[in-house]
Amino acid sequence: MSIEIKVPALPESVSEATVVTWHKQPGDAVARDENLVDIETDKVVLEVPAPVAGTLGDIKAPEGETVTADQVLGLLEEGAAKAGGAGKAEQSSEPDSDAAEEPSGTSEKVEMSPAVRRLVTEKGLNPGAIEATGPGGRLTKEDVLRHLDGSGSAEKGGDSAAAPESPGEAAPAPTAPPAEPALPPAGGEREERRVPMTRLRQRIAERLVEAQHNAAMLTTFNEVNMGPVMDLRSRYKDRFEKAHEVRLGFMSFFVKAAVEALKRFPAVNASIDGTDVIYHGYYDIGIAVSSPRGLVVPVLRDADHMGFADVESTITGLGVKARDGKLSMEELTGGTFSITNGGIFGSLLSTPILNPPQSAILGMHKIQERPMVENGEVVVRPMMYLALSYDHRIIDGKEAVSFLVTIKDMIEDPARLLLEV
Repeated sequence: MSIEIKVPALPESVSEATVVTWHKQPGDAVARDENLVDIETDKVVLEVPAPVAGTLGDIKAPEGETVTADQVLGLLEEGAAKAGGAGKAEQSSEPDSDAAEEPSGTSEKVEMSPAVRRLVTEKGLNPGAIEATGPGGRLTKEDVLRHLDGSGSAEKGGDSAAAPESPGEAAPAPTAPPAEPALPPAGGEREERRVPMTRLRQRIAERLVEAQHNAAMLTTFNEVNMGPVMDLRSRYKDRFEKAHEVRLGFMSFFVKAAVEALKRFPAVNASIDGTDVIYHGYYDIGIAVSSPRGLVVPVLRDADHMGFADVESTITGLGVKARDGKLSMEELTGGTFSITNGGIFGSLLSTPILNPPQSAILGMHKIQERPMVENGEVVVRPMMYLALSYDHRIIDGKEAVSFLVTIKDMIEDPARLLLEV
């Protein structure tokens, strides 16, 4: 019996997608919930799993083709795979039953997505023994990874310790090589290659141009002494990690400082809709993260209700998902204010571009020791330049400067973050 493999329902704002990679070829054996093909929208990469076990038949939409929701991607022949099919006969021995897919009988009571089910199966885990934190008791991929890594300590230890001079915890640098590395020309050849933009890169380009064309963008700068935060972090980082099983980074200080500053200057947390100004009574902070596919901005929801450990663990999880291309549309949409950190790449000073429809974005930069004058004496301090780009249509210069000074004051005196003064 042939089953049609179709493009899943696309998000409301997405009309089409591109077939990126077929993980199986016609004749290959396929297990239930195994990922068959990746399709890329302008925001996320979606996996299309097999609904049943069987053998992949014809591919109707090859790699690179543009597809729409509910379009047929290929055919799946239900049942045991043909012996020797395309050299994949070893997979045909997998029975089409829950027992073969799920290591424990208790897993039937645990709700999970096909991708999570596949991860549980690959690792031979008992879903019933994993703490589920998703809505309605749903088991998420983060729950499984946390279980595998002993509450996430292994997963979260990489980027934050790599460069103590810069806030590397904010946006993990991509570890995977570019999809198409440039080859050096041979024998003095002047080589050129024409490569189509990915949908994500096209969307990034559109939004950046839109921000410059539609907003009265202006940037104000300041500098902050990172010494107090660095001393506090050095003093408590071991106890913090032991208590919360996540590393204490710089980004959590800036997120908390930004939230407090946004409360004092509501216009910075607002957005324009036509001739109306929308003042948001919540604080959803977007964190710019570099991924192999380009820059993405996942969102920390209700950051004002999050503690330092919550901020750090959430950012780390979002960074891992961005690197693996697993961010969902919900995690990428919305946001009332953004923070970007060019310091992890060595940037000393830059002008960040607004992330529409938001009205402001904070840019962090490299920490560098510089001579400063304090009380008539020259001392060396670890300094960071801060940049706040804002939409001058709704944010006055006085508000923007005062907002940035508020963040500076809180970073230079971290106790104010706890006292909210």
